[in-house]
Amino acid sequence: MSLWVAKMRIAAILGLLALGAASAAGWAYVAPTSAPTGQATTNAVITAQAKTPWVAAAPGRVEPKSGVIRISAGLPGRITDVFVKVNDRVVEGEVLVRLDDVEARARLASAEAEAAARKRERDAQTATAGREDVRKAEDAVFNAERTVMNARFELDDAIAADHAPNSPLRAQATKQHADAQTRLKQEQVAFAVAQAKGNIPGSNRYEAGLSAARAEVTMATALLDKTRIRSPLAATVLQLTAKVGEMVAPTPDAPLVTLGDVSVLRVRAEVDEHDVSKIKLGQKAVVRNNGYPGQDFTGKVTELAPSLAGPRMGSRGARRATDVEVLEVLIDIEGSVPLLPGMRTEVFFMP
Repeated sequence: MSLWVAKMRIAAILGLLALGAASAAGWAYVAPTSAPTGQATTNAVITAQAKTPWVAAAPGRVEPKSGVIRISAGLPGRITDVFVKVNDRVVEGEVLVRLDDVEARARLASAEAEAAARKRERDAQTATAGREDVRKAEDAVFNAERTVMNARFELDDAIAADHAPNSPLRAQATKQHADAQTRLKQEQVAFAVAQAKGNIPGSNRYEAGLSAARAEVTMATALLDKTRIRSPLAATVLQLTAKVGEMVAPTPDAPLVTLGDVSVLRVRAEVDEHDVSKIKLGQKAVVRNNGYPGQDFTGKVTELAPSLAGPRMGSRGARRATDVEVLEVLIDIEGSVPLLPGMRTEVFFMP
């Protein structure tokens, strides 16, 4: 009986081995049928690569071609006027925000009164021989500077009263300011010529006192002008945080107005250092944004950073020694596009 049991066990083991062999054969038979599917997948990848022939890709962000300009106050003070709003177009030199200028005006009036008194003292004395031309040129430059300041403030008032570019009042004030600047340049040239003459004696006590008083006027004028926060270029108001009555201080972390020339947009991309050799000036690029699926915006590389730096787009955690550096690349977008400053994009660089 024990011998039969042993034989049955042997037969069962042989049967299991045969079943395993059959299964293996079946698997070997089935396996080749999956090969065409893998081949099709490979062909699809190759086809997709053929349709997207970029050599490098990088994240980017849309910005005005002028860059984003954040303007803060030049001195502490209280805001008394805000002359613009978001989406307004402004011209170079236009006043955006005005601070309380009572103290600054008082300082200027005091400095001007002191300068006038010093001039009367100087004029009451006999001019130093050989300095007649220099004295006359100094007076002409000072008067021209005062004319420019007055014309600048009149232009500020004209722009605040009428934002229309073709306003007659604005056009007249602009012309007067331009004429005043032209005259100032002419008087400065004449002063330089007068000083260039040889053997000019030094100024006497009264002349030196007048020069010092006029320097105080210049400083007081600059202080008054700082109460006018101006646009440094023709641009569009992108953000506005200034509010009448608020106290402000000079700090780059709290801009009152953010400007940008949105007539031409560009993308600032960060290319990994492994792809730097594939990027060159004038290279074509395609810009894509998730807000406009299926749309490609074309552009070309116009500027490459002179060195690599750490990435600044998005939060990537604390920097580590093994982190990859990036090259900042600027791409000018061609034509008029619906993209807005600040949008995140993907940039694909063509060969």
